[in-house]
Amino acid sequence: MEEMISITIEDRNGTRQVIEVPDGISLSLMEVLKASEYNILATCGGMALCATCHVQVLEGLDGLPPATDAELDMLDTLPDADNDSRLACQLKIHTDMQHAVFRIRGAEE
Repeated sequence: MEEMISITIEDRNGTRQVIEVPDGISLSLMEVLKASEYNILATCGGMALCATCHVQVLEGLDGLPPATDAELDMLDTLPDADNDSRLACQLKIHTDMQHAVFRIRGAEE
């Protein structure tokens, strides 16, 4: 049986919504956010080149894989990035994300 991964998304207005994502779909968090009709610019399409899919990890940061050098370099260009910032395009949906909470910080379309 396919496991469902439950993540919580907080939009720019502070409204939270739980999203259920099947394990093994090979999508990034950015792709799931766009598919869930969140207003995410994602100009570069997931190449870690624009930082418009910036999210803040409110819960579950320890379960995420470490950021790559490319992701860290891009996050360094953001004035509002912090230690709990990540690029949604670089986070593949995985069971380690179970019950994580993300706040959308990136640019709107």
